Amino acid sequence: MTRRTDHASGAAPSQPSETDHDAQWYTQVYQGDQMPQLTWRALLIGALLGGLMSISNLYTTMKVGWSFGVAITSCVLSFVIWNAVRALSGHRVGPMSILENNCMQSTASAAGYSTGNTIATSFGALLILDPMHRHVAWPLVAAFTLATGLMGTLIAIPMKRQLINREQLPFPSGIAAAQTLTSLYKHDAATLRKAYSLLAAMVTGGIIGVLNTAEDQFVALGRFFAWMRQKVFNIHLPDLVPEQGFMLVSGKPLMNFGFEPSGLLIAAGMIVGLKVSLSMFAASALLYFGLTPWLQSIDALHASEPGYLASIPLVGGGMIFQPVRWALWGGTAMMVFASFSSLALQWRTVARSFKLLRQVGRSDTPAEPAGSAQDWTLAARMNAIEVPRTWFLVGVVPVAIALVAIQYLAFRVHWWAGAIAVGMSFVLAMVASRATGETDITPIGAMGKVMQLVFAVVSPGNATHNLAAAGVGANAATSSADLLTDLKSGYLLGANPRKQFLAQFTGVFFGTLAVVPAWYLMVPNIDALEKYPLPATQTWVAVARLLSAGVESLPMSARIAILIGALVGVVLPLLESLYPKARPYLPSAMGLGLGWVVVFSNTFSFAIGALLVALWGRLHKRSQEEFSVSIASGLIAGESVVKALLAMLVTVLGMSS
Repeated sequence: MTRRTDHASGAAPSQPSETDHDAQWYTQVYQGDQMPQLTWRALLIGALLGGLMSISNLYTTMKVGWSFGVAITSCVLSFVIWNAVRALSGHRVGPMSILENNCMQSTASAAGYSTGNTIATSFGALLILDPMHRHVAWPLVAAFTLATGLMGTLIAIPMKRQLINREQLPFPSGIAAAQTLTSLYKHDAATLRKAYSLLAAMVTGGIIGVLNTAEDQFVALGRFFAWMRQKVFNIHLPDLVPEQGFMLVSGKPLMNFGFEPSGLLIAAGMIVGLKVSLSMFAASALLYFGLTPWLQSIDALHASEPGYLASIPLVGGGMIFQPVRWALWGGTAMMVFASFSSLALQWRTVARSFKLLRQVGRSDTPAEPAGSAQDWTLAARMNAIEVPRTWFLVGVVPVAIALVAIQYLAFRVHWWAGAIAVGMSFVLAMVASRATGETDITPIGAMGKVMQLVFAVVSPGNATHNLAAAGVGANAATSSADLLTDLKSGYLLGANPRKQFLAQFTGVFFGTLAVVPAWYLMVPNIDALEKYPLPATQTWVAVARLLSAGVESLPMSARIAILIGALVGVVLPLLESLYPKARPYLPSAMGLGLGWVVVFSNTFSFAIGALLVALWGRLHKRSQEEFSVSIASGLIAGESVVKALLAMLVTVLGMSS
């Protein structure tokens, strides 16, 4: 696949013009009027899958700090599920067209990826920072989630015609989803094997999710594990191997210093790859094996001194050392500065993003016919199927007003500051969408941190305002970038863009209905939240605290860690840019930072997953390329959905320990 970039800097005369692109697409690709697309069955299956995927991403965000795209997973599952429904009905129901499946994919992506990205981060951080650890009222969370998701969907309207139709940006994940659907509908044997391997992996992941559930979480499940242990063999997977971890410090264990039997974590390493996973593991090993014992010995020497702030805190009633509570400062600094450095090195991408501002004001229909009558007819036909600019204008005004009102009601953000947050979300969405289109990487971490830095000036010393604004910008930017990826799939398959937009718009409502109740059921209180590692959430908390309270509130060792992390975060991206041939041999700055934000057991499993895929590729490269991603995606989806549903069931039944 050839990646095309930098189209906005000026096309060579030999390149196709915008009219040529439209003419070729409309005459050779477009088939939105020839087969069903926006149907009730596509919307309902998309809503169901998107709801499950939103819950899955909520869990994975709290567990590993990642949310995973749902486009390919949802289109494969939809294909398999609908074929199963047809088989059970004796083929009395008709097959789903490829555009229906694409429409379903759009609904599922909007529901699964555009609604829950910042619930665990911004609202989780707010729950941690609140002195009484109180939840934000659910109507406000629901309104915030819905409004930011809709804002991202609406912002995608003017950007679609510019980035996809005119500039033909790749959006690699969108291309991959379109190719997957095309292969499924051609009944390509290899793609069908991938589909069924994904389904089998989901079932396996679900079983692992049950087997590694704590025995005291459900009475019935605990009795089943006990019966199996007595009658057959012990099938329950332990929380940690070894139970006390690999090493004690001053007679006390370190938090999660061992191997955690989890298919999800190993699968995440399979997807992330060797460079990031081994960077995470190396940083975490340095922290747990070296720095923590050293810092704890220093803390023990100075513990009696008045005003001394210990580096390594104790948790669990003073019985367990938690190295990440210290290390997250250095890790966060590394990730923030690496994100900003990478963004600065892509300044051309950022500069091109601002050209989109001119596209918002462009009329859908030229004031006068330009070119031949044939060109004018083509423009009219394209305008009949593209999303009208008026939809953007009519939609964005009430949603923007609603977002300003929600920020005031929920967080007491002044109306003018709320308006700045909404306006910044446009800018961040444009940058994130172009970066996704050109590189397939959405710099959402950098987008949230940009908003936090802006609000450190707009509303200094207020962590609540800081997190609320970051949530507005991050969720809108993520939604817009992800939905443009789906629109790229539809463009390649010849879908009607207007109908696809309606599917996305509808999906935001379905996703909100699923993820907001799931949030309160999975996290009824602060104790339930703190059972998760929360790497992304703790990063938001750290930045908000640092910008609000200042570095004076931290122990000296943490301040030094921040300086070292910032330096590494700047140097590594610069080295990669200056010496591209050395890039494979340099550690990942984001991986090193994450290694100090997530617990050791997570990084250990990531490394195992990445090494397994590398070894698999050495032994049988063809099967590894064919199945590794689908198996990993299935394990993640299966275990995360089951674990999330079990956590919600605990709250419903009131049987949590």
